[in-house]
Amino acid sequence: MATAENAGTNAPTAGGYIQHHLQHLQMDFSFQGVKQTSIVDFSLFNLDSLFFSVLLGVIGCFLMWRAAARATSGVPGRFQAAVEILVEMVESQAKVVIHNATSRKLVSPLALTVFVWIFLMNFMDMLPVDALPVLWHSMGPALGFKDYMRVVPTADLSTTLGLSTSVLLICLFYSVKIKGLGGWTHELVAAPFGNKFYLYPINFLMQLIEFAAKTVSHGMRLFGNMFAGELIFMLIALMGGAWAWQLNPLAGGFWLGFGHVIAGTVWSIFHILVITLQAFIFMMLTLIYVGQAHDSH
Repeated sequence: MATAENAGTNAPTAGGYIQHHLQHLQMDFSFQGVKQTSIVDFSLFNLDSLFFSVLLGVIGCFLMWRAAARATSGVPGRFQAAVEILVEMVESQAKVVIHNATSRKLVSPLALTVFVWIFLMNFMDMLPVDALPVLWHSMGPALGFKDYMRVVPTADLSTTLGLSTSVLLICLFYSVKIKGLGGWTHELVAAPFGNKFYLYPINFLMQLIEFAAKTVSHGMRLFGNMFAGELIFMLIALMGGAWAWQLNPLAGGFWLGFGHVIAGTVWSIFHILVITLQAFIFMMLTLIYVGQAHDSH
């Protein structure tokens, strides 16, 4: 797929190919038009990440609703059995971390939603690199948009930081609910160095640093792993570009194409573990942080 800089040529350079695939479909807050900017720009909406994350969230909710609606007390089908195993796994993890049974009525479904949603967003990385972008390339310009399109929402830092910030807000909510506004405020200025008034500013600063570190690391961990995985798929796709031009086994292009098939297969199999593990880690950290909000210091 040609980039904007070399639209007149049939074969973009390797650097141009990767640069094009790392650009988001973006729109500014004033909604005056779509523009191309840097990879991370918090002044703009990444429309592609927003669209796919909402779409996959709806699909995840539909799948869970479908499983609940078709659940039977008899011998479960494969889909129901898989969902039941997933629900039991999340509930068992929640019981270990959060001892408040009332809180678990909300936190356990929240953790399940987080796992399913992030897994689906991560799974978009398993699609062929150029499949949806090429489709958008034939539609986007006709609709007045640029032909940029990224389909993995969790490879977008704004998405992962948005998720981690939402977890932070939930933790603050439970901190106030469990400890009361006065108790939580006292904890902000009294922990971790004790209830001495001259240490209150330092205690408060330490609490702010802790909140910021948890939120940033929570989002950055997921983003870093998914961005790296997406980039590796792009590099593997570049190896396959030579396959269409040289089919002679004595030519170097043939072996690049052959390596593309092998490397793509091996990395795809390994990446299934990566996307599942990253969804599980994000879910577990969500449970741990919410559990810590229930604890008194």
